[in-house]
Amino acid sequence: MVTCRDIVNLKLDGMELVAGEAGLDRVVSWVYLVQTKPYADHMNQGNFALIVVDYVRFDFDEVERAMEELVELGISGLGISVIDDREAIPEKLLKRADELELPFFYVRWKGASFVDISQSVGNLITEMEIINKRTGDYLYNLLFGYDVNDRYVEKISGQFGLDFSKPHRVGIIAVDRKYGVNLEQDEHIYEYYANCLNQEVLNMEGHPMFMRFLNKFVLLFEAKENKEVEHEIEKVLRRLDTNPLFSESIQSTCILGAAYTDPSKYGQSYQEAKSLIPKKDQLPNPSHKKVLSVSTMGIYKYMFHGDNQREILDYCNNKLERLENYDNANGSFLEETLLTYYMNGFNTVRTAEALFIHRNTLLNRIEKIEELLDIEINDYMEYLDLINCILVKRFMFL
Repeated sequence: MVTCRDIVNLKLDGMELVAGEAGLDRVVSWVYLVQTKPYADHMNQGNFALIVVDYVRFDFDEVERAMEELVELGISGLGISVIDDREAIPEKLLKRADELELPFFYVRWKGASFVDISQSVGNLITEMEIINKRTGDYLYNLLFGYDVNDRYVEKISGQFGLDFSKPHRVGIIAVDRKYGVNLEQDEHIYEYYANCLNQEVLNMEGHPMFMRFLNKFVLLFEAKENKEVEHEIEKVLRRLDTNPLFSESIQSTCILGAAYTDPSKYGQSYQEAKSLIPKKDQLPNPSHKKVLSVSTMGIYKYMFHGDNQREILDYCNNKLERLENYDNANGSFLEETLLTYYMNGFNTVRTAEALFIHRNTLLNRIEKIEELLDIEINDYMEYLDLINCILVKRFMFL
């Protein structure tokens, strides 16, 4: 993806960075000339904004107000040209750009034109899309090709610097989205999220292969013993999902397949990860990790094969019968409470928040569970058995 740093590296005549250097890694989705309000009708996340100080629509006071509003809309950078270079950019404007970590460019009136800037950045974006598509095509063929032969593997390893003699695994980043009233804006946010994710992956130490496939994002990377890449992915997703631009509408989870040394089995790693996506919200994940793997299922993955499924299901039904009957008869959520309490590390405050109930209501539910099942909630062996039964039933019927 193209960033403001790439725009600096274009070295366009008459265009220079004058403030906001700390934000140079912001991803640029396109270039847009700011002219009329409301800006929200025209600007999208990642736009590189251009403003002409013409003393009619924009003087420097109006530029400052516009800058604040545009930053709220998620622009990546700002370029300003002053008609006839009539005066210098005020220091307070440059200082504010530094505070906002907003790359701020001065474009001389007789230097690079806005048309030059738009065409140059547009060409960069197009070139990057071609590179991404080429990488995606190689990865797609590697995962789904019918004939993954040694020659093809050697070609990919040479182009991307990957050592396929070492085990690699596939990760699928599944995105959960919340939609608002403006579907077009939702799509712009999602596209910008995809661009930012792509840029983050390009900057990762492990240099995974990356492609966008349908409504998911797919990675292929070396599976090291210290799980270095997995930890990087965790940090990347947390950083993106807590970004104010995305936190209200997008949350992502990376599901990992098993690691294989034979490249012909990378497709199997993909299928393993894919099969786990519908189950991701039921997996035991008390610490709310962003990266989950087939190994996260632990013993559960062995329970759904062979001839003993009926026996396992009968045991789970018997174990949970009283809770389920009570919930069905009273419209209560005791079984969900039991699982949520576990997922939140037996913390009553976090559990109550997750269930959107008062802490006293939670304590009353726990007391009712103990009464119905004739157990003590701090009997962890009994508690774990109940959790296993809940999860096994959910996995079986997904």
